[in-house]
Amino acid sequence: MLQLEDINTYYGHSHTLRGVSLALPAGTSLGLLGRNGMGKTTLIRTLMGYVRAAKGQVRWEGADVTNDAPERIARLGVGYVPEGRGIFPNLSVRENLVMTARRSIDGGNDWTYDRVLTTFPRLSERLNHGGQQLSGGEQQMLAIGRALMTNPKLLILDEATEGLAPLIVAEIWRVIGEIRSSGISTLIVDRNYRAVLAHTDRAVVLEKGLIVMAGTSADLANDHEGLARSLGV
Repeated sequence: MLQLEDINTYYGHSHTLRGVSLALPAGTSLGLLGRNGMGKTTLIRTLMGYVRAAKGQVRWEGADVTNDAPERIARLGVGYVPEGRGIFPNLSVRENLVMTARRSIDGGNDWTYDRVLTTFPRLSERLNHGGQQLSGGEQQMLAIGRALMTNPKLLILDEATEGLAPLIVAEIWRVIGEIRSSGISTLIVDRNYRAVLAHTDRAVVLEKGLIVMAGTSADLANDHEGLARSLGV
């Protein structure tokens, strides 16, 4: 479904991604691991069209979408929950959700307003609260719920549990499991590498813009020496 081929990206004179290639088949989940500053968010922003690739191709369902505008990538069926959440603070919870509601590109409507509220009961209790009135965990639930309202084929989660209390973190991972079981493909970035490997089919590890480890999540989870070397754990 999603394929990156020899992606090279620069920030100014800094060569951030160096020939990154990976594939994400439909209905599967991919973990993206690496220490801070190794290129994970840049890779996501490149495939989403926020950062231009200097070389290489991003392909979606066989079509070349390299450097297409973010809104076009979104219309193709890619949902994005960015680091920092990106909710609209001056809109209510309800407004944040319904503004993105649509059927999938194939006409499906599995993730309705009611289903999102059932998945995140806290949000149903705060429908008239502004985004800025929510706790960090509630904002994260809203960001995920808003992305699901687009009925995406692929959901990208960048640091979805960062800075959250343990109980909220557990709830977010539970929902990620539900999303995965619903058939939506996922691309997950999170500092908790154990949780990422437990909730994905395959994973890659980035180091200084290069993929240094790749394989099934189960195999990577058992490669303690490689993870220690690449992640410093």
